[in-house]
Order: sequence, then structure tokens, then C-alpha cells
Amino acid sequence: MDMPTVAIVGRPNVGKSTLFNRLVGKKLALVDDRPGVTRDRREGDVAFGGLVFRVIDTAGLEEADAESLTGRMRMQTEAAILAADVVLFVIDARAGVLPADQPFAEQVRRAGVPVILIANKAEGGAGMAGAYEAFSLGLGDPIPFSAEHGEGVGELHTALMEALPAQDEDEAVEDPTGDRALRVAIVGRPNAGKSTLINTMLGEDRLLVGPEAGITRDSISLDWEWRGRRIKLHDTAGMRRRARIDDKLEKLAVSDGLRAVRFAEVVVMLLDATIPFEKQDLTIVDLVESEGRALVIGLNKWDLVADQPGLLKELREDCTRLLPQVRGVAVVPLSGLAGQGVDKLMQAVIGAAEVWDRRISTSRINDWLSEATSRNPPPAVSGRRIKIRYATQVKSRPPHFALFGNQLDALPKSYTRYLVNALREAFDLPGTPIRLSLRTSQNPFDKG
Repeated sequence: MDMPTVAIVGRPNVGKSTLFNRLVGKKLALVDDRPGVTRDRREGDVAFGGLVFRVIDTAGLEEADAESLTGRMRMQTEAAILAADVVLFVIDARAGVLPADQPFAEQVRRAGVPVILIANKAEGGAGMAGAYEAFSLGLGDPIPFSAEHGEGVGELHTALMEALPAQDEDEAVEDPTGDRALRVAIVGRPNAGKSTLINTMLGEDRLLVGPEAGITRDSISLDWEWRGRRIKLHDTAGMRRRARIDDKLEKLAVSDGLRAVRFAEVVVMLLDATIPFEKQDLTIVDLVESEGRALVIGLNKWDLVADQPGLLKELREDCTRLLPQVRGVAVVPLSGLAGQGVDKLMQAVIGAAEVWDRRISTSRINDWLSEATSRNPPPAVSGRRIKIRYATQVKSRPPHFALFGNQLDALPKSYTRYLVNALREAFDLPGTPIRLSLRTSQNPFDKG
């Protein structure tokens, strides 16, 4: 059964995106004092106290001509209301009920969807008069709430328990990121061709594109299917160096790109093949690795350099030299504009996700450990040899291994690098971040 859907609606600037971020548990939505920052519907999966559902953050409801941008945003919001199992109708408790709230309360009532009324910005008892005023909307008892400070979360959970369709116990405890759409973020410097590539993948002009850097201001999530596999694509605003960021909204957009990396399972790092591996590209790869995400490198605009013999081999060697922390990462030449290489890119994405999710049995890991340490024994510290006794994989996504032994806190970085590279080679883990935890025995009588 598909996850139930909860739509957050209300007039502009009542705190919908802050509530969305609170529910999803990550700052996925841009939040700013200016109304109208949210332009597209945005979705996120929520695991909330045993409840699992998809939440949709919508643009603020405004009355406007259907042909205008505001009108199109309102139509997206109306579609979200009709598709929802539950609507969270948000008002600003400090401002109270405004005339603009009334027609939209009527619209939500007409849709016949269960409604939970949230009087937001009521932190510390502020705005209680506005919360009581919300009774006049005829949408039931309002919940005094503070999305920013997390007040009223318990009451919201109770209301959602009553309003959402009943869920099987197994389904309720399932991680909403389980066997569902693979989440893929497309990142890179401004103007690397991210939106053009996504439009080619989708076969439609879903995203604004143009020669100006920085057109994509938000991290947009799009549903897609490739060879029967469900994919959720995230196009992100180009990540430029912070020193070059002046506009506050662009600063938010850049950090929104960082959040998309955290939300993704696989990150496609899109390079401009005519100017690859600039310092900023390496910084973004560092971020992807530190967040523990699977990585694929796409060399976009390859049609412009395809006549240079040996260039691909040279760039792959550069990648190995410059990015040792993701050794073996797939490097795929493509052209988003010409539609070339997309299939190979997606094959690499699926392959990277499988490596990222790989689990290895403890017996195989300890056979490997015995061989790796006999081939290259750990060094001695103060005349006493470091001994690694046992290893196991503690989790996947990315592969994370724990090593147990004595004096492991004294193990040199060069030796841990050797172990990571040996793990990568022995168990075929190219390109994925590998985590290593070193656990030293606490037994004072253990003299190894």
C-alpha cells in the first residue's frame, strides 16, 4: 500500500515550510521572511512516532489569475489538497484569522478531506487569542503550535493518528526510504547543465533553463521511472563558493543544495567537461563523501570535447589522483543537451546504489582481515604490536565496518587508509564512502 499523503496549506508566510522541515526532520524547504519563496510543491517522507506518511509543502494559497505564476502555484496547491488523505491548514496565530483565510478554508471544506487546523507561531502562549479566533473557520479545534520551537508536536501526533488511514504495524515501523523510489540528487557548479540534463531525462521542459547561472533557486524533487525502477530526482541550485554569494535567498538555495545531498541516496556530481575538476568540484565531492552518500561523476557537455583522443582516460586518472577518498567512482561522459549517455549514467547510478547498500558476512570479513594483517602487519607502538582481533560490518548505506583489538587508537592514518583500500578491493566497493570504527579493548589484563 502506498504511503498516505498529508498536505500543508495556508496563505503565504504562515510558517508552512518551517512545519514541513519539522516533520521531515531535515531542512529541505527554503524558509525566508519574504512570502512566495516556495514555488513548487515539495514532498518528503516522514516517520513520526510510528506513523509513516508523505508530506507535501505547498506554495501559499493566494487568489490570482490562473495564467499568472501565482495562479499556477495556487493550482498546484489545489491539486495537493485533492490528492491528500489529510490537510494541515495553517494560520498565523499572532495575526489571527484574516479575511484571506476564509475562502481557502471554504475550499478545504469543499474537498471533503480530513482537516487539522494549526495555529502556528503560538510559542510560549503568544497568539493564544488568535488560536481561539481560529474556531470561526469551522475546521474544528485549532492546535496551538510553534513549528520553529516544536511546541504542540504531541497534539499534532495525536490528531494525525486519528485522521490518517489505519496502517499495518509492519508498515508503520518501516523506514519510509525502504524499498521505494531511489533518491538521486544532481549537484555541481552553477551552469554545469543540471536542469538541462533532468529535462532530457524526463523528456519534457519541467525545469527552467537558460544561459544565466543561478536560474534554479530551489531544490526541486521530481518523480521519474527508468527501466521500471522508480527514481526521485532532485535538481539543486548550483553550489558556488560562499565568498561569491551575496543575496540572502541565494545563500539559502546553496544550503538547500547541501540538504538535497543529505536527503539523497546517490549523488550525481555533474562536471563541465570543458573545465573539469575545479577546486569547487573537489569541495562538493568532499561534502558528498562526508555525508556518506553514493557518488557518480557525470562529465557533461562531452559532445564539445569528444574529438580529443585520450581525454576520457586522462580525466579518469585525474579523478583517481584528486579523489582518493572515493577511489573507483564511476566517471560517465554525457551530453544533457544532446541526450547522449543518460542510459550509461543511470546504469552507474543503480550500480553505485547497490554498492552503497552492500552487506558482507562477518566470516568473510574476518577471513579478509587475517589475510590483510598477515600481508601487512600493523606497526608496533612503544615496543608492543597493535593487534586487530576481529572485524564486522555494523551497517550499510554507506558500508561501515568496526575493528576490535588493542591500542587501535594509536593506529596510524596510513594503516587505516591501507585497510579501507583493501576492503574496497576485496569486496568490490568502488566509489562509495567507507566508514571504519576502531574499538580498543577495555580489558586491563588484555596484553595481546
